[in-house]
Amino acid sequence: MSEKVQKTVLYALLILGAITMLIPFVWMLSTSIKSAGETMQMPPIWIPEDPKFENYIEAWNAAPFGRYFLNSVLVTVLSTAGELITTILAAFAFAKMEFYGKNILFTILIATMMVPGELLIIPNFVTLSRFSLINTYAALIVPWLASIFSVFALRQTFQGVPNELYYAAKVDGSSDFRFLWSIMVPLGKSSIVAIAILKIIGSWNSFMWPLIVTNDTKLRTLPVGLQAFTTEAGTRFELLMAASTIVIIPMVIIYIFLQKQIIAGISKSGLKG
Repeated sequence: MSEKVQKTVLYALLILGAITMLIPFVWMLSTSIKSAGETMQMPPIWIPEDPKFENYIEAWNAAPFGRYFLNSVLVTVLSTAGELITTILAAFAFAKMEFYGKNILFTILIATMMVPGELLIIPNFVTLSRFSLINTYAALIVPWLASIFSVFALRQTFQGVPNELYYAAKVDGSSDFRFLWSIMVPLGKSSIVAIAILKIIGSWNSFMWPLIVTNDTKLRTLPVGLQAFTTEAGTRFELLMAASTIVIIPMVIIYIFLQKQIIAGISKSGLKG
């Protein structure tokens, strides 16, 4: 098979995969401007006869989405900032510092990545309950202030910095903290940005944990707020899809403008397939 044919087949597969991935988003946008009757119509229609853009206004007013939005921003910003701090400090320690049991401890931490996240829900919930933190902002933020995956990724980047640079800085009287923030962080900027973006997307879209640890409507985030459109009488699909679009748009915008940083960060962290 010639190289030209191989490229043609590859591009065809990539285009097919892209179309397959886009179908749910196109359906969501289409449904968000349909009438209630059109959402239940069989066979389904992709283009509504009379687009109802007012569905977005009705969806926004159907629940306190302003409060949900602020909660999502608060939780996302604080959890991302906290994870970046713990990740940078831990990655530097494992990459450049020498202490007893470093390799064993790092191996144990990496092993915990094999544990499904669902298994940690009950222990985390019980721990927060013992500290009376259920139904508080702390419950939404504290359990996610550290990530072993992020530490591993940034450690790979930090290990790429020559040890001679670290030793030279120590000889010149630089402290570990100063070397970290003056040299290591700027050199690992692309990886740090990638970690931050992935954390923002994950935190913004989190549904199960906020649903479990919050009972007060004032503490709920946007993904949990989507439940407002599902009642015993049925689901208002047109409003649910309009609200889902509102939730997704900020993350889509962030990814579109920062996708190069994500790719560069993953490449430099040594996580390429």
